[in-house]
Formats: sequence, C-alpha cells, structure tokens
Amino acid sequence: MKLMIASDIHGSAYYCNLLKERFLAEKAEKLLLLGDLLYHGARNPLPRDYDTLKTAEILNGLKDRIFCVKGNCDSQVDTLVLQFPVQAQFAVFFAAGRTIAATHGHETPARLKKGDVLLNGHFHVPAFEERADCTYVNCGSVSIPKENSPHSCLLLEENELRWIDLETGAVFKRENL
Repeated sequence: MKLMIASDIHGSAYYCNLLKERFLAEKAEKLLLLGDLLYHGARNPLPRDYDTLKTAEILNGLKDRIFCVKGNCDSQVDTLVLQFPVQAQFAVFFAAGRTIAATHGHETPARLKKGDVLLNGHFHVPAFEERADCTYVNCGSVSIPKENSPHSCLLLEENELRWIDLETGAVFKRENL
C-alpha cells in the first residue's frame, strides 16, 4: 500500500491544493494527516492563501481516503466543517513490517520499543533518526516549513520513505525502514 503522510497545513488553501495534486499524481491509497489542518496558531505567520473554509472543502473532497490525528491547533469546532474524524490523539497501525505510532508531536503516545516508528509533524522539519527506543520520522510541514526545509509531505511505500517537495514534486530525501 502507498500511504501519503502530511502535517501542518494551517489553513493554506494554496498548499492544501498542492498536497491534493501530489496525492492524486502519486496514486496513494490513503492520506494520513498529522494535525494542524485549519488554523495557523499564534506563533506562526499567516500561510499563503489562508482560507480555512476552502482548505476544508479541498480536504473534504478526499474524505473517504483520509485518516487523521489531532494537532495542537485543531479544535472541536473543526468537526463542524470537516467531514472526517479529526479528534484522535494518535493512531497506531502496522506497515512496512513495523508498528507505527502517528501523533502530531505535541504529545507522546504509548511506550515504543526498538523497531517501532514514531511519526510526527508539529516541528515543521523533515527528519529521520534512529533512537534508542524507536525510529523517529517527521514529515515536515505542508505550509509553514522551518529551518530552510521545503513545503513537504512524505510517502511510505513498502519499506521506503520518500520526502517530496510539494512545489516541485522532487524527492529530496529517502530512507528505508
């Protein structure tokens, strides 16, 4: 299965539309969103084409292919405009021969062990790091990347991770799980 993973859209209709285009072009089966879908938060600048209702409309067009965890900028009121569940604190699933715990990143899920994967957004920086207790993976940020990283999403296919620049479509990082 091909899974696209993205986080931190922060209400940018422009970058949300780019994400949708990449999702469709990659022919991924599912889109895992790691939170912070509609609002930008007090610490972030307004992203390009900030339009929460348009962003919700774009995401709702993919509602049958999305699963999602809650970010620190997501709230109960988001359920009024989003047509898929957005309030789960974390998701745990099995892929690429590993247990994967997906969170936004502002909270830690249940205990992990060597060989498990912790998948985050929140920090807006793409990352892959072997830690003592797990493999840490960050998909980066769709609309507000930090530390000179590109606007990005992540593809998981078989056991390969590919970080994609949303503006160019280029793969800028690869790792194997």
